[in-house]
Amino acid sequence: MTTLTVMIVAFFIVGYLCIALESVTRINKAAIALLMCVGCWTLLMVAPGVYFPDVATEGLAGHVGGLIQHHLGDTASTLFFLMGAMTIVEIVDFNGGFNFVRDVMQTRSKRKLLWRVAFMTFFLSAILDNLTTSIVMVMVLRKLVESREERLIYAALIIIAANSGGAFSPIGDVTTIMLWIKGVITTQGVISEILVPSLVSMVIPALILQTQLKGTFATTDDTETVQASEFTRRQRTAIFCLGIGGLVFVPIFRALTSLPPFMGILLVLGVLWTVTEIFHRRHGEEDTMAHRVSDLLSRIDLSTIMFFLGILMAVAVLEEIGTLTALGQWLNDVTSGNHYLVTGIIGVLSAVVDNVPLVAGAMGMYPVAEVGDMAVDGIFWQLLAYCAGVGGSMLIIGSAAGVVVMGLEKITFGWYMKRITWIAFTGYLAGILCYWLEKQLF
Repeated sequence: MTTLTVMIVAFFIVGYLCIALESVTRINKAAIALLMCVGCWTLLMVAPGVYFPDVATEGLAGHVGGLIQHHLGDTASTLFFLMGAMTIVEIVDFNGGFNFVRDVMQTRSKRKLLWRVAFMTFFLSAILDNLTTSIVMVMVLRKLVESREERLIYAALIIIAANSGGAFSPIGDVTTIMLWIKGVITTQGVISEILVPSLVSMVIPALILQTQLKGTFATTDDTETVQASEFTRRQRTAIFCLGIGGLVFVPIFRALTSLPPFMGILLVLGVLWTVTEIFHRRHGEEDTMAHRVSDLLSRIDLSTIMFFLGILMAVAVLEEIGTLTALGQWLNDVTSGNHYLVTGIIGVLSAVVDNVPLVAGAMGMYPVAEVGDMAVDGIFWQLLAYCAGVGGSMLIIGSAAGVVVMGLEKITFGWYMKRITWIAFTGYLAGILCYWLEKQLF
């Protein structure tokens, strides 16, 4: 490992520690992430020839610039998807669409609500994706739980359930989508083999968390809807169906057109936006544009977007200098090729470092075999799908769902690590054990 590589890794680690200690430093994590991004790429430019010896000296700057553009394009796709999904959810929420979901989940029992939130998040995440589902469920949660202390417990469970639900579906998480498109897992294979372990990884934490909730909620006036209270129940239901149904349609749109997922999100956003304009016009509002669009766009948490941008682009540097690949190779050597240990450790690492480059590195490092554990739907690939998805629940910044909930509910890294990390880790290990038992018994 060169001195420059050590400097880049050290810079990343220091930045990560600052993010982890946000509650102590009182410096916004987005600012640190952006500094990490620029700092890591700047260090790379100190001696780019160290990492790209095959590129002519006069072309090194252009080569690195091209790499930045490439990674920025991939990151932008994720960010536009995120912003589009958040805007859609805001439109549905603003116009009373989530009153329908709130009414379905309504209960005075705190523990009953916990289980309803858990299962709805789990299965909705498999249909949509863990990121969008987390946004939806937090919006619903705000209508059901007033106490911030209790809401944080439910929000933590949303992160765990969303990541667990996304792990057994080929479209439920970015990493499962990558593995699915690569052809190393199939829809039938990942659902049949990973469904039960994923369910276990959600149920165990839920059982632990319910011990922190006792009694019932105080009786409140549930007649409050939203700002757009003039909408009829039918119109609110239509907005909800268009918003959530549109999100379900996004992977179908991608399959039909081969366009990036964010294009489907923009399509749904355009349709939903148009319909709400028509509904408001029918109610005789004079200034529908000012009444909704500017307000809704201003509600998008740009600090979360900037944080996501900085983290993904900083991790991209580690990918380019070969650190992640070297780490994967080292893991393989240390564990003597034990697939349960390799994927289990990758899952733990995915809570620290973004799981997308980790899975990408693993796909590039391990060839697909015709038979055995490395074959399509083999133990290694299925465990990789499970571990990379569920493992992200162990830290609040370990998954897209966690980052979004962190921004929406202002959950600190320290609170989550102290209260939730060990619970998520318990469920994570229980799921791996469940998968091992499946393989032994069937």
